Formats: sequence, structure tokens, C-alpha cells
Amino acid sequence: MIVVLLLVLHFIAPSAADIVSLNIRSSGQHKIRLSEFVFSDTGHVSFEISSVSVTSSTSQTDTSRIGFFLLSHGLLNEYFLEFKRNPSLCVLNNKFISLLFTFQNLRSSFNTSYPVSSPGVYSLYFANCNRQSLVSFDGRTELYNLDDGTTKDYLSAGLTHLPSVYFIFSVLYLSFLGFWISVCVKNQRRFHMIHLLMGVLLVITIGHFICAEVDLHYQKVTGTRQGMDVLVYIFQVVRCVLLYTLIALIGMGWCLWNPFLHAKEKLFLLIVILLQVLANVCSIKGGVTGLYNEDQLNNWQLDFISIDCVFCLAIFVPFVGSLILLKKTCETDRNAARNMANLGSFVLLVFAYVLFTRIIVSAFATFVVYKNPWMINAAEETVSLVFCMVMFYLFRPYVEDEEADEDEKATGMVDEEFGLMTPLLIFRSW
Repeated sequence: MIVVLLLVLHFIAPSAADIVSLNIRSSGQHKIRLSEFVFSDTGHVSFEISSVSVTSSTSQTDTSRIGFFLLSHGLLNEYFLEFKRNPSLCVLNNKFISLLFTFQNLRSSFNTSYPVSSPGVYSLYFANCNRQSLVSFDGRTELYNLDDGTTKDYLSAGLTHLPSVYFIFSVLYLSFLGFWISVCVKNQRRFHMIHLLMGVLLVITIGHFICAEVDLHYQKVTGTRQGMDVLVYIFQVVRCVLLYTLIALIGMGWCLWNPFLHAKEKLFLLIVILLQVLANVCSIKGGVTGLYNEDQLNNWQLDFISIDCVFCLAIFVPFVGSLILLKKTCETDRNAARNMANLGSFVLLVFAYVLFTRIIVSAFATFVVYKNPWMINAAEETVSLVFCMVMFYLFRPYVEDEEADEDEKATGMVDEEFGLMTPLLIFRSW
């Protein structure tokens, strides 16, 4: 677990907030993507710029070719087609952008605000079309919507509901944890280490929602995150890794009908953990730092898709071996038959969960209007909650038949006394 946290902290760069500090020093980059924001009807972009300096190797610099602009995601195709028709066109002269201001007649300091006329998803860019010019300046920019016409809301439109959504899920998972503890205490004789890991998963999930709620509320009010996002990412990675580790362990039957993990099973479990860590790091890295380098964004997204596809295929490998092994003994062992039925149902459940979180959510996101992106998070978390509830129910520490349980214990004691390992002991049920 320590290695996981160190990896996350090493790869995560400071995240973008909706108040962006501008400290440009002798930059000759043609275009810099600064932030992405969803504006409502009351959207604004404000700038505070000072210490402006433009130097050039030539005698004159056309400062009208240096400035800031907004690019609507709805006009991306038209934006790129315009450059195909005229490759030498300065980006500030592209008719499909929303030009904010240029450095023409700009003094050493600048402080103003611009309303966004059309609501939607926008990216904020700084552009310098003078290849021989180097630009330096300090300052910051704020992207926000106005609540009640006066209060600044630094969360993108549609995300203002997320703190409440996360609070609701934290309460639901807290209730789930209390119910799970009562089930485990009531059935202590069937309690195994894997049931403890299930409880830890609930605790980590609760911590994730609480930190995400606090982080988003703070960002909504102040426009900054103050490092809380790093804690959110840590909980996110640990939660995903632990969830899929539990899925793999259940597929192997660890503590349920398989008391010990063999060397190959341990190696496979390590591969599952590493793949899930890498997939989460690529996802976080792409979402956090991709704003500033579109090539890096595409690379991180491709890495995430590739690793996640391999992982989704690998997660079903242990189920095959367990189902084959259980099928051989289910005709003579009632517990093995029940375990096989539960495992078969769980395979279908995992397949539906992977299908929803990887494909259906992405498809659903394309049909959700920009004003309601929180619906995507709510839908995904609802499915995750239902998945956990069904998984916990299928593999709960439940004693169905007290008499059969006593017979099994007696048989196990006899087998252990003579050093035997019968099918009943191997495939003993929870």
C-alpha cells in the first residue's frame, strides 16, 4: 500500500483549479492551454496581469498576434477545418474562437473581466503567433459562474451538485458499513480475512467521498484546492485497487473454498494490482496535466485505454479455473455446488459492471448536456454501490444450515487429525 501511495504522489502534478496562476517567462510557445471550464449563462473570465514584457530578435513585434482566447468544444471541428484551409493562419484570427484580448496597446498592468456570451464547455488558451518573440508576464485568471448574480461559483456548470451527491453517497456507504459489521459479528464462525477486506473497502470508499465533498466545496467557494485533491486521488486509487483485488481474490476462492494462494495465484494478484495502479495513474495524469499539453493528454489517454483493456480481460482469468475446479466436485459436495452457483452469478455481475463503467458510461456522457455532468458521476456511483451490495450479499459470512455446519466442523477436525485434506475441507463454504 505504501508503494501505491508513493507512485501516486510521484506521478501527480499540481492540479488545475479555476483560478489559474500565470507566470510566463520568455515563452515562445505558439499555444498554451491553460484551463477548461463549463460556463452557464452567467459565465465570466477575469484577468489580472502585470510585468508584461515582449522581446523579439527582429526590430518590430506585432503584439496584436499575442493574446488570450476561448475555444468552444462544440466548434472544434470547424476550428481545425479552418486551419486545414489556411495553414499559415494565426490562431487569434480563426473565426471560430472567442477572442478575449490581445497585447496590442497593452500597458504593463491589466485588470478586467469578460462575460461569456454563449454557455458551454470552453478551453482557455494563451497564443503567441510571433515565432521570433518571447513573452513574459505575471498574474492570474479566474473562470467562474455567478450565483444569484453576485456570488462567484468556481465549479463548472453542472458540478455544483456534486458535493451534495458525494455527501449522500458517504451516508449510504456509512450505513452499509454498519450493516456489514452487524452481519460479520452475528456470523463470526464464518468470518474470514476476505470479509475484513470488504469492510476496509467500505471505509476507504467513505473516506474518498468525504474528501471529494470537502475538496469540491472548497473549490466552489475559493477556486483553489490547496492540496486536498492529492488526498482525493490517493483514496481513489486505493479504492479501485482494493475493489478489483477483492474481485480477483473471490475469483480465486481465497478464504471461501481455497484456504491458501499458490505462487502463480500470488503472481497473478500482483499483476492485477500493478495494472490497476497504472490505469488509475494514467487516468489521473491525463485529467490533471493534459490541459497544458494536448499531445501528453492524448498519450496518457491511449496508455489508460490500452492498460485498462488488458486489465478487463485479465480479471476474468481466475474465474475460469475456479469454475472448472468447483464443477468437478459439485456433484458430491453441496457446498461446492452452492459456491459454483454464487461464482457463476458473480461472473455475470462483474461482466455487467465492467461493461457499464467502461462503455455505457462513456456513451451516456455524449448524450448528457453540459448543464448536468453530475448525472454521469451519480449514475456510475449508483452502479458501483449496487455492485458492492450484490457482491457482499453473495459472499457474506452466512451460516445457512447450523446442523450441516456442525457436521462440516467435525469432518474437518477428523481430517486434520489424520493429516488428510478431503474435498469437503478444500471447498468448505462460508
